[in-house]
Amino acid sequence: MPARTLPTILHTELEAHKTAKSCYVTSGLNVYDVTSFLDDHPGGGDLILDYGGKDVREIMGDEISHIHSEAADEILQDHLIGFLATDEVLNAASKSRHPDSIIPLPPSKQGAEELRAHSVNDKRIYASTGMSSADDLSIATDAKNDYRVHKFLDLDKPLLMQVWRGGFSRDFYLEQVHRPRHYPGGASAPLFGNFLEPLSKTPWWVVPLVWLPPMTYGTYISKEGLSSWSLLALFWLIGLAVWTVIEYGLHRGLFHADKYLPDNRVGTTLHFLLHGIHHYLPMDKLRLVMPPTLFIVLATPFWKIAHLIFFWNWHAGTAAYCGGIFGYICYDLTHYFLHHRTLPSYYRELKKYHLQHHFADYENGFGVTSRFWDRVFGTELPPPKAAKAA
Repeated sequence: MPARTLPTILHTELEAHKTAKSCYVTSGLNVYDVTSFLDDHPGGGDLILDYGGKDVREIMGDEISHIHSEAADEILQDHLIGFLATDEVLNAASKSRHPDSIIPLPPSKQGAEELRAHSVNDKRIYASTGMSSADDLSIATDAKNDYRVHKFLDLDKPLLMQVWRGGFSRDFYLEQVHRPRHYPGGASAPLFGNFLEPLSKTPWWVVPLVWLPPMTYGTYISKEGLSSWSLLALFWLIGLAVWTVIEYGLHRGLFHADKYLPDNRVGTTLHFLLHGIHHYLPMDKLRLVMPPTLFIVLATPFWKIAHLIFFWNWHAGTAAYCGGIFGYICYDLTHYFLHHRTLPSYYRELKKYHLQHHFADYENGFGVTSRFWDRVFGTELPPPKAAKAA
């Protein structure tokens, strides 16, 4: 079973791990427990013990002393257990009322907040995503190294079966799926790895191409049973307004129902297909808008609900439903353009707001076409805090 986010380890703790019973080495800020590798080291375990509790970068790069292959780096990554406590971590702890909540890590929620508040880096790192800004969402992930470190998904292999077979706990899955990755080259990472792969990719233009014609026709036939254009417009706008609530409700109540997700592979796999993959790979152009087949499944109940509400007039229900469909079209196109287009001033602010939902706080900021319902329900994201100067 994969571990949670790796802890921070104190320098003093390294001193207790430089014997054959327990041997840690470091490489930069990474800490490795190489105890199990002592007997397998080609140069003998004593050579590793000489560097117990020390940094091995220099010796591993010294070809005169001992030549190390790329496999040596891979083996080392397999033994990664945590990260060294830097001066920043120690400084945060010294200023905290509860230093024990920061060191040793992983910190409590309060400890993590204090650690971030005292950061002296030029970038503020958000604990829930491991990112500092929207720009980080487009930085290509080293798939091989990412898998070694986090033991989650290998981006170069079909993702769906890895989620299904991974045996991940719900908490570990949610922690990892909300730490965005970006597939190199701007392509899409494999999801199915078979003939179903094309069905998982939807260009943005498919949405208006598929849904505008039936929406327009539905609006047209609705007029036949309504006495005036103004009445048609009224029911149509009611449907559009209701869509804004549905947009917020689906995003918050279904796509982000993380606390209610079953702790089993059925729950995590369904979550990944429905919305998890978008947070895992938020800049994937072909897995951003909703595939028509999925929208049909989600939209069918609302057809019945619309006609149940306007039970006295089928045409009124159809007009309201078409207004809602138009709202959905605007939502999906807006969502795509927020991720991938340069936009006018209003939408630039909306773009910043939505991308903040991805790189900073996925538990708030559920509105995509507007912040209105976030304000009503208290989930509006505050502006990102400015980075602290060193």
